[in-house]
Amino acid sequence: MNKILIANRGEIALRIMRSAREMGIKTVAVYSEADRDALHVRYADEAVCIGPAASSQSYLVGEKIIEACKLTGAEAIHPGYGFLSENAAFARLVRDAGLILIGPSPEAMEIMGNKLSAKAAALKYNIPMVPGTEEAITDLPEAKLRAVEVGFPILIKAAAGGGGKGMRIVDKAEDFEEQMQLAVSEAKSAFGDGSVFIERYVSSPRHIEIQVLGDTHGNIVHLFERECSIQRRHQKVIEEAPSSVLTEEIRLRMGACAVDVARAVDYTGAGTVEFILDENLDFFFLEMNTRLQVEHPVTELITGLDLVKEQIRIARGEALSYGQSDLEIRGHAIELRVYAEDPENNFLPDIGLLQTYRTPKGNGVRVDDGFEQGMEIPIYYDPMIAKLITYGGDRAEAIERMIRAIDEYDITGIKTTLNFGKFVMQHPAFRTGSFDTHFVGNFFSSDSLKAEAEDEAMLAAIFAVQSFKKKTVAKTASATTPASGVWRKNRIKFNS
Repeated sequence: MNKILIANRGEIALRIMRSAREMGIKTVAVYSEADRDALHVRYADEAVCIGPAASSQSYLVGEKIIEACKLTGAEAIHPGYGFLSENAAFARLVRDAGLILIGPSPEAMEIMGNKLSAKAAALKYNIPMVPGTEEAITDLPEAKLRAVEVGFPILIKAAAGGGGKGMRIVDKAEDFEEQMQLAVSEAKSAFGDGSVFIERYVSSPRHIEIQVLGDTHGNIVHLFERECSIQRRHQKVIEEAPSSVLTEEIRLRMGACAVDVARAVDYTGAGTVEFILDENLDFFFLEMNTRLQVEHPVTELITGLDLVKEQIRIARGEALSYGQSDLEIRGHAIELRVYAEDPENNFLPDIGLLQTYRTPKGNGVRVDDGFEQGMEIPIYYDPMIAKLITYGGDRAEAIERMIRAIDEYDITGIKTTLNFGKFVMQHPAFRTGSFDTHFVGNFFSSDSLKAEAEDEAMLAAIFAVQSFKKKTVAKTASATTPASGVWRKNRIKFNS
């Protein structure tokens, strides 16, 4: 494998290219017209424009990516995350073109891409499931009876869903039919598939995921867990590894279950098995993501592995060079997704010019980004600017480093999630590990940041007044000093 095309953009494209370069592999960037001057385009050995700004006309057109491979002689494609990374049809297109996809098989993607077929695969190994239906709902009265058996509140979920779309919480039987119709309608609109199922609603859930790696020789290991419970709109903002609540016994059981889920579909490459953890620390299978996760750096920091290099080695047919017993957790890592969003305005996306952009430095700080000062944040793509990751010998050190790094991160011209990240790091619920996926709803409001901003403004005003007073006193003292005294000082200075 001498040349890889990265079918993505921004920070993940750069991150993949850097690992490939360290392995002596040439890289090809693809880009839309909006990304013509992007950093990943400049960093790659070659770059091919694949269409207009809209992703539906560029990054999501598999045929254009295959054509770019043929044009440049790239032998393999790394899809990163998002875009076509979990698209089974694209994976087949790559295979049919005689190219290598750095990822799992189309068959594994297809099974795990649907929550119902994923549950069916996991049940082969008796993986714990949240009580509910194991098939798509076709009979409404029967589904309502099942919901009553499970017990309200229940959760209606889209089988093909993600990001909270096609999801409804139902508190009582009288609301079931209306919420079911809304969920089906939203699922059809978002995914072209109206299939939904029901689960018991876990009222205080934590989102725990296990990183797995599988090679083509039947070896599968897990790289421990990531805690992903700090979310907004059912999407992650802060992740950490390891979790602050798992016992070693639960960690071992969750890891074994994740390996079994991967084994159920003969999984190859890097993947993530997601679980929900309830208030009793009982865990249940949610789904599997068949790609590299946004939050993979925290796993890299606590294991010392480069997951992109591992993906490439697996795609080349190499066996894993270690077993489960060789792996251990070292230290603690936290990641903050730095989004171009306004936390004071319901996390609405923001666009504009990066007037100032200076990243933090120092021991235990890593920034994965794809922007530089003076660049525009485009409206066409995900609003993530960067991933800020800190590492420490323990969780407390990682938290303090994150606070320091946030303070040093200088971004002007747009709103970002940096101040939200600092709010979380300083909140008692986070520091003690007493939180769940409802953290934002339970603890955060726009007033939280406004109060902090007002406090900072007050301190700045006090400092300015004190500074002004000192200067005034100094000027007054200078004006009343006898001229001879000044002459003597100057003379002494001159003579010395």
